Amino acid sequence: MKLVPDASGEIPREVVFKQLCKAFNKSPFFKHCGMKMRVEDGVIKGFVDMDANLVGNVAFQILHGGVAATILDSIGGIVAMGEIYLSGKGELVDRIRQVTRLATSDMRVDYLAPGRGKYFVATAEALRMGRKGCTMRMNLHNDENKLISTAIATYVY
Repeated sequence: MKLVPDASGEIPREVVFKQLCKAFNKSPFFKHCGMKMRVEDGVIKGFVDMDANLVGNVAFQILHGGVAATILDSIGGIVAMGEIYLSGKGELVDRIRQVTRLATSDMRVDYLAPGRGKYFVATAEALRMGRKGCTMRMNLHNDENKLISTAIATYVY
């Protein structure tokens, strides 16, 4: 990933986010699941279209909970990476090292409503960014903006 500082010595937010999405979207597993990350309104969002292969409850045609958990974990991780890059704490080489080491150490998912919809949108926000890890909150909404599931995760780097 090529991140070049602008005239002020900072990496433009949009560049960081687009590069992170580009890297994420190359994952064969996420392609297989139909998951995609993109920048909208200045933030990274995760998207997955409902597909027959993603159904967990056949009788009710509900999104599999594992798919929901996967996209929540992924959006939490990618937003955490963006926060690390943009923090300005330490040298850029150190921030890149932290991003490459980022791993989920704990995650709790709450399933609030059946996963019904044409597509689902995941978002994340940083609750705490520390020296060696961070805590993120993630949400998954359906195409009608109904909150389907939420998660809190800790990532270490």
